[in-house]
Amino acid sequence: MLDARSVASAVTDPELPMLTLAELGVLREVSEVDGRVTVAITPTYTGCPAMDTMRDDLEHALLGAGFTEVEIRTVLEPAWSSDWISADGRRKLAAAGIAPPGPAPRRAAGPVPLTLGPPATRVACPHCGSADTEEQSRFSATACRALWRCRSCLEPFEHVKEI
Repeated sequence: MLDARSVASAVTDPELPMLTLAELGVLREVSEVDGRVTVAITPTYTGCPAMDTMRDDLEHALLGAGFTEVEIRTVLEPAWSSDWISADGRRKLAAAGIAPPGPAPRRAAGPVPLTLGPPATRVACPHCGSADTEEQSRFSATACRALWRCRSCLEPFEHVKEI
């Protein structure tokens, strides 16, 4: 039988299938005690519609690997940050034509404030590398991504927001 962490770490994100949940930073903890596997995951933002699918995919993968008791828990503290995306995850996003996030805004401990301010001023195009880009829509296929366009190569691309 495989190691439970290895199995859980290989499950991909349903909205960004080029990334595993581990690379995305939502896979927080995997423990196995007396044959029972407990997995803790954190949503990228409140109300993330992919959480049910993540839970189902994790449970299916672990049961398929031979584990008979699986519990998937949602952990909200600390809140997920785009800084938790691994270096490999960032490379995979860029290779898929999605601009990875820059550093997340720094804030004091406590609730994560919702800001509706302007987007990042510089997002490099994942196609040609140009910084001459513009935001087309604050929301894209998911609420955690925005739609941008490169003024140099004229290609549209998504950008994972800094959270």
